[in-house]
Amino acid sequence: MIILSCNNINKSYIGEPILESISFAINEKEKVGLVGLNGAGKSTLFKILIDEISMDSGEIYIANETKLGYLKQNTLFESEKTVYDEALEEFKNIIDLEKSIRKLEIEISEKSKCDNLEQMDKLMNKYSRLSEEFNEKNGYAYSSEIKGVLKGLGFSEEEFYKPINNLSGGQKSRVLLAKLLLKKPNLLLLDEPTNHLDIDAINWLEKYIKEYNGAAIIISHDRYFLDSTVTKIFELENRKLQIYNGNYSTFMKKRKKIIELKTKDYENQRKEIKDEKEKIRKLALGGKRAIRQSKSRQKMLDKINVLDKPKSIDGRSKIKFDPKIKSGDDVLKVEEISKSFGENKLFGNVSFNIYREEKVGLIGPNGVGKTTLFNIILKTIEADSGKVNIGHKVNAAYYDQEQTNLNNNKTIVDEIWDENPSFDHYTIRSILARFLFTGDDIFKEISTLSGGEKSRLSLMKLMLSKANFLLMDEPTNHLDIDSKESLEDALIDYTGTLFVISHDRYFLNKVTDKILELTNEGLEEYLGNYDYYIEKKNEIIDVEENKPTKTKTQLKNEQKKQKEKIRNEKKKKKKVKEIEKQISDYEKQLIQLEYDMCLPEIYSDPEKSTENIKQSKIINEKLEHLYNEWEMLLSD
Repeated sequence: MIILSCNNINKSYIGEPILESISFAINEKEKVGLVGLNGAGKSTLFKILIDEISMDSGEIYIANETKLGYLKQNTLFESEKTVYDEALEEFKNIIDLEKSIRKLEIEISEKSKCDNLEQMDKLMNKYSRLSEEFNEKNGYAYSSEIKGVLKGLGFSEEEFYKPINNLSGGQKSRVLLAKLLLKKPNLLLLDEPTNHLDIDAINWLEKYIKEYNGAAIIISHDRYFLDSTVTKIFELENRKLQIYNGNYSTFMKKRKKIIELKTKDYENQRKEIKDEKEKIRKLALGGKRAIRQSKSRQKMLDKINVLDKPKSIDGRSKIKFDPKIKSGDDVLKVEEISKSFGENKLFGNVSFNIYREEKVGLIGPNGVGKTTLFNIILKTIEADSGKVNIGHKVNAAYYDQEQTNLNNNKTIVDEIWDENPSFDHYTIRSILARFLFTGDDIFKEISTLSGGEKSRLSLMKLMLSKANFLLMDEPTNHLDIDSKESLEDALIDYTGTLFVISHDRYFLNKVTDKILELTNEGLEEYLGNYDYYIEKKNEIIDVEENKPTKTKTQLKNEQKKQKEKIRNEKKKKKKVKEIEKQISDYEKQLIQLEYDMCLPEIYSDPEKSTENIKQSKIINEKLEHLYNEWEMLLSD
């Protein structure tokens, strides 16, 4: 059953269109991901749905008794209540009902001493009705429900009784999310719900959303979260809405194919228009009849619906990290390090090794000291105990999520040029353009840049450093979808060593081949990507069932098999990329051959025409073979 539908919604700000002809429907219990670049209009659409701002035109239908609940990304929230009492507000009607029942119990007790049976019957009937209503509303369990949601979102029992006004901004956002989940609207509108949540809380929220009895539309940059929770993707791009069935990964595959088709149509139309203009030009140089034909053709050309240039996947910023020097096999050795700040113990007994070409992810709850561990490795902070040894010929570079390596008083071009004075003007312009800094934008002061722009600039500096050991702290924060994909492709191809802190599980899953989990007590190592880590965490090892303990040889064999699996996966990814490049090259050749066939010197020459057709047939056969190979690799 449809609980909400929109038909031809349009919205402009100061004459600038934001949303055009937006139409969609949401069914009960349906979970949808809403994606698009920053500024595409996602939050604007949410505000229209809850009637916070008006649309210029269009229709919105909301089914009877459907309630919408909206979680804003950034909200000012003040309250004198404690965390628990604020959550308790969502059960005010149940609490009032409970008070009415308690009051009625007292009245029944007092009236039972009288002989008025009729009045007692009325009281007992009312008591029965209210008790039934209280039971239906799960009145006996609301306290445990509140505690369950608060704990799931990362609040400890001690924090239940903290005043809201004493909380951080992130904690306040979690309280608002808890209140919304406890309210149980028919349709949740969630704008970046995983912000301010650690991995455990995100895992809990994923399960909650999947099992949620209502529907949800979710704006999120957390691609793993979308993969786990939604069955449909709405993409907002160029003011239009495109709908894809499936989760985020399915959407990305379909999106890539659609962009390739649109690019092909656009290029074909460009060639057709170019040919037509040339014919018109030649006819205009002829006699009266030819001139009339040229004018007639021009009128037809003017009526053509010119296709917009599609956003090209190949046109996104190309990032390439190229180590200058090859390091030794042993890149980093950490032995028994610990760190505390006063009474606050971050971690202890931390030991691990990182070897050349490994891609290692560091995960753990917020506040456990992941960034501090990086600073100890970089020797900007001293450990309380233990040793850190950097390997032979290791050249480390650090990507800081706060972008403290940028000088806010410099312009973009000066920030890069000052550290690379040997570059000429053309080289600087070319590199900046690859990271989407073009025109006069390169003269912007860094202090005026957005989070995404600063992230791209920091990544550029890292790329130019030629380091062979990259330490990266939350590198995908502030990046849009295409920039994340570019970064991931670059790091997969990177021949140096990577050590990365990230809450982006999709990124960890795609890029890393080893996961280190940091806790207050130490560190656990998992020889695989994020899915492998989850698989191992979820395994129930019951020693009491006398399961045979694995020998060191068995463990080594397992590790060897896992490493072999990772190597094969890398080879497969590399092969897929090679095939995609071949397909792209052949398709360009095919377009050129189709264009050549329209040239008089080709189609009027039987020999050249036959050769052209023969070449087209050969390329089509090769393309068919490559597409089959590509599909087999992806389905494997």
